[in-house]
Amino acid sequence: MQSLNFLGLLRHPRLSRLFAARWIGQATDGIFQSALASFVLFSPERQTNALNAALAFTVVLLPYSIVGPFIGTVLDRVSRQRAIFFSNFIRGLDLLLISFLIFQGKTGVELTIAVLFAFGINRLILAGLSAGLPLLTDQPSLISANAMAVTGGSILVVLGGGLGFGIRKVFESVSNANHSDAAIILVASVGYFLASIFTLRLNKYEIGPLEHEKKAPSLTQGFTEMREGFSFLNRHTDALRGIFATAVQRGALTALLLLALLLERNTFHSPNNPDAGLSGLALALSIAGIGITCGALIAPFGVARLGRHRWIRLMILLNTLPPIILVFVQQPIPLYIVAFLGSFFGQSLKVTNDALVQSKIDDYFRGRVFAVYDVVVNGAIVSGALIAALILPASGISVLLPLMVSAFSLLIGVRVLRKSKFNFVS
Repeated sequence: MQSLNFLGLLRHPRLSRLFAARWIGQATDGIFQSALASFVLFSPERQTNALNAALAFTVVLLPYSIVGPFIGTVLDRVSRQRAIFFSNFIRGLDLLLISFLIFQGKTGVELTIAVLFAFGINRLILAGLSAGLPLLTDQPSLISANAMAVTGGSILVVLGGGLGFGIRKVFESVSNANHSDAAIILVASVGYFLASIFTLRLNKYEIGPLEHEKKAPSLTQGFTEMREGFSFLNRHTDALRGIFATAVQRGALTALLLLALLLERNTFHSPNNPDAGLSGLALALSIAGIGITCGALIAPFGVARLGRHRWIRLMILLNTLPPIILVFVQQPIPLYIVAFLGSFFGQSLKVTNDALVQSKIDDYFRGRVFAVYDVVVNGAIVSGALIAALILPASGISVLLPLMVSAFSLLIGVRVLRKSKFNFVS
């Protein structure tokens, strides 16, 4: 059976319902994250340094790594459609609480816990939607459908962030910064409620689990499945090396994002004018979103010409070049060029590696391997943020960090993905 093109996937009567539920939620993620960034990192009364920014990244990503091993256990026992519906609804309620706390200017433990919960439950939603995707399309279209779901979601997160910034500009004209951020989060809560409603367009067990997939409850099952995922990858080392390369690229990109945040916040603009810094960062992220789109679109052509393995290796090697620009000049235009190229090469690598990993995995192991994939990548992102925090000054000006990013990418390309170890057959 011939695979569907992107337009055909959008028109697919079943996939379109899943895409709508996923993309509404991810656009809302962008709105929510823009409000948090504004409140935590771009408030006039809070001076942003590298450590504070790195801790913010950690708070966002920690729940993904903690709950990751247990998500599959939940999604193999209950209706995924129901799990996603209630998760979105509860997340909408949680944002009402976060909005109230930010309206009051609270920055303590209560806000941190509420934010951790919001991001933790998001992991279950995305995992449930990904796990249900193979049940809605045929095998030849699966890779394209996955690429479309992930890339479309990434773009909508960026667009949602831009929308959140625009909403903030409107509210700022009639209220103070904290109240504006609280209003944005109220809008985001409506978005999550809407995503919850759109989930109801899917039937109760349309995205699984199927009857033979259901498993008995076990508190240790999550750890057991993670171990089985590692064992499976040890037998398919090219998939393992591809995951490692993707993780390093994501960690490096996070380090550069931290550099960009500090440059925009404290160097390119006056620290006393955080709105200008937020505008600059929003522009950089929008340009990165264009890079993400282009990287995903070019990947199928590159793979058809070179094969998955060669294309992955080429992308990580090309990824060594953009940070070198920042070694010589750290100004807005060069930063935007690096944002585009880094996102272009990184997304093309990830989309291709996702397809490589999927091609190696038996259906029985898919959830376990992708649980390992998620935890490894998220761990690398947190590590990239923390390493950058140790290197970067508050100004963000650094020659060492972009040199390290280039060096790590080069090392992965010439050693981890070398021909004698990374299979170039496909």
